[in-house]
Amino acid sequence: MEPTLARRPLTCAIVDDEPLALTVLAEYCAQVPFLSLKGQFQEALVAVEFLQDNPVDVVFLDIRMPRLTGLQLAQLLPTPAPRIIFTTAHAEYAAESYELPALDYLLKPIRFERFVQAAHRARAALAPAATGAASEPTENPTEALFIRQDNRLRRVPVADLFYAEGQKEYLMLYTAAGKMLTLQSFRGLEELLPPGRFVRIHKSYLISLRHLEFVERNRVQVHGTSLPIGETYREAFLEHLRYYGRV
Repeated sequence: MEPTLARRPLTCAIVDDEPLALTVLAEYCAQVPFLSLKGQFQEALVAVEFLQDNPVDVVFLDIRMPRLTGLQLAQLLPTPAPRIIFTTAHAEYAAESYELPALDYLLKPIRFERFVQAAHRARAALAPAATGAASEPTENPTEALFIRQDNRLRRVPVADLFYAEGQKEYLMLYTAAGKMLTLQSFRGLEELLPPGRFVRIHKSYLISLRHLEFVERNRVQVHGTSLPIGETYREAFLEHLRYYGRV
């Protein structure tokens, strides 16, 4: 009997035009017991040809490559498509990459612990589940963030976070227990949050889909508060909702 995805290694491939990046990611893969690297490619077109005949579970995919970008390559992958984890040194591609159903987005230089987190997200996403469209992420009531505030770490249950508002180098977190100001970036917060349940809607706002009440043309309402949708985030936000079956 074929072992389930939860028990067998996840097969993966790496596509990056930088030799050093390929080497680093291959070394990372070798250190994660449940990853099995099947190929690494500097040429995007060569990677597409390989993946057409050799499907894998996960592709670690650079975005900025010559002739064919990672965003273009992702749309050429066979069906059913592998899960995509984008890797890039260019943070400006983040919003565009989320227009595709990417599992994660890793910003170079990629820390090993961040790579492992993405690998575990892939493993969880590929665990046996009902077939069809992407399943809505499930919640674990014990999940929590530990947020530094006033020289102490405060525990914030993930389910209690309504939204975050950027205030220069700080974030104001709006939670069931009240407001919390913390020295944190959106990127740092997103790395701590479970995938699929929070999404940027504006350069200044990240919201919890659990507490999203309705969407209008230019605004959303989250836990009774009206927030703007940024023009550059609109399509990625709506695609996120479509991907998880919310619209």
